[in-house]
Amino acid sequence: MKRNLNPQAVKILKIFHIFFGFSWVIGGIALCMLIFVVRPQSGDELYMLYRILQLIDYYLIIVGAIGCLVTGLIYSIWTNWGFFKYSWVAVKWILLILQILVGTFILGPAVDNNVIIADQLRDAAFLDPVFLNNIQTTQIIGTIQTLLLLFVIVISVQKPWKKKKI
Repeated sequence: MKRNLNPQAVKILKIFHIFFGFSWVIGGIALCMLIFVVRPQSGDELYMLYRILQLIDYYLIIVGAIGCLVTGLIYSIWTNWGFFKYSWVAVKWILLILQILVGTFILGPAVDNNVIIADQLRDAAFLDPVFLNNIQTTQIIGTIQTLLLLFVIVISVQKPWKKKKI
């Protein structure tokens, strides 16, 4: 027999889920804005930009992603939403896992490496091919990630597609 959360616990869970989602989305938007808009003029400014991006990643994006994962698991296990009962929930799970994997193995390392490169090379980092490739990776994949997060918000509100037959 499946045990569900009481209505008050579900409301509290929803507050946390929205908070973590908000953190992740705002972190993604902030990262994209900074990487496209800020134009450092010195190696010191370049280092500070990437250190700020790293902090946004660690304290907004990663915390938000892990928080969404944990609250999503609680939703799926202890409420009637389930993992695959609704197609839109299944899509959210697929996107969540993919985005966490891409962030962990592509975006996070690109930002972390650029912090190290900018710290070591300072002005020379502006010409470093690895650094420049990491910038491009962060711009392209970071933008795609942020757009996918916004898509997840849309499907969370719209709840499209019919209930799956089980």
